[in-house]
Amino acid sequence: MNSIKFLRNIPIFSDLNDSTLDKIFQSGYIKAYNKNDIILTEEESGNSMFFIVEGKVKVLRSDEDKEIIISLLGPGDFFGEMAILDGMGRSATVSAVENSKLFILQRNEFLDLLNTHPEVSISLLKELSIRLRNATNKIKALSLKDAEGKVATVLIQLADDIGKIKHGVVEIDNLPFQQELANMAGTSRETVSRTLHSFAKKGLIELEGSKIRILNYEHFQNVYGK
Repeated sequence: MNSIKFLRNIPIFSDLNDSTLDKIFQSGYIKAYNKNDIILTEEESGNSMFFIVEGKVKVLRSDEDKEIIISLLGPGDFFGEMAILDGMGRSATVSAVENSKLFILQRNEFLDLLNTHPEVSISLLKELSIRLRNATNKIKALSLKDAEGKVATVLIQLADDIGKIKHGVVEIDNLPFQQELANMAGTSRETVSRTLHSFAKKGLIELEGSKIRILNYEHFQNVYGK
């Protein structure tokens, strides 16, 4: 595995030189997870930072009645930073959506990195600000929009999180089950099903098993992303 290449694809490491990236790689380790494996659980102590090399994971909160997916993350994304920074328990559970490989840094190694490389701290702050802004926008959208707008907001989030764009078309593989989409949108499974088929009839999306294509993503964002 080319340690320099995959670490450079992680936004908070992109400005570091090859020598520093190699030292980071030597400080951590790669661990493989199978589909549906639990990587970390809510409230457990946080001693590690995780960076996705291959695969996808979902970040979720759950109670006795339902599971709510907060976000889906893919290669180049990271998680576990909150417990590392504040020393408190994990804020959510993370599990593998598919077979995945993660690069793991222990808490002391990551904190040392922040101290010795302030550019990483600045990049981390920028990334956390983006996540906070997106979360704020999502809360606003889910509070104010109608059912169609709520489902569209979730599709836009998934497109941004794990979608692959080509010639203006965004393709989302391994779409969550409709009940999971409903939990994310704060609506019912029946509403999600009806809305997806409505979008398809309007020519906005294509459905193919667990895959969805947003046919003109820029237009879709302009209509539903405000």
